[in-house]
Amino acid sequence: MVTLRNFRYDDASVLQRFLYANMPIEEIQSMILDWSKYEYHGKYFEIFAIIHDGSIVGTVSLSEHSDNVVSIGEEVFSAYQRQGFGKKAMNIALEIAKDKGYKIVLQQVRSNNIPSIAMHQSLGFETDRYEYINKRGNEVLLFLKALS
Repeated sequence: MVTLRNFRYDDASVLQRFLYANMPIEEIQSMILDWSKYEYHGKYFEIFAIIHDGSIVGTVSLSEHSDNVVSIGEEVFSAYQRQGFGKKAMNIALEIAKDKGYKIVLQQVRSNNIPSIAMHQSLGFETDRYEYINKRGNEVLLFLKALS
């Protein structure tokens, strides 16, 4: 079973092991405290730990674009990939976004990330398959899903 929960101060060592190996633990703890504000650049932002059997297996975040549009950023740690945790976490995150009143989920998926493309399509996201260059210089596809 997969669940989501907000990160806690004592989760810093897990984040250091899987995501931020070169970052001091104190910086990670400070980042977790910032996440508890549920805000980034004046807009709603919330990040959750993806939990399976009591272990953190990844992260998923909700990031507001506008009153009606949100993006979901999901990352499953490499040791736990290809076990369905990402799709289960995305389903939960979609429900959270809907419950918060968002109407549309807008996703950028790297055009060479075949597993993520397949997951988004299986979750009912649509794309025009046009490749965009995002602000980081990556080739991405835009995926949209209406939350009803």
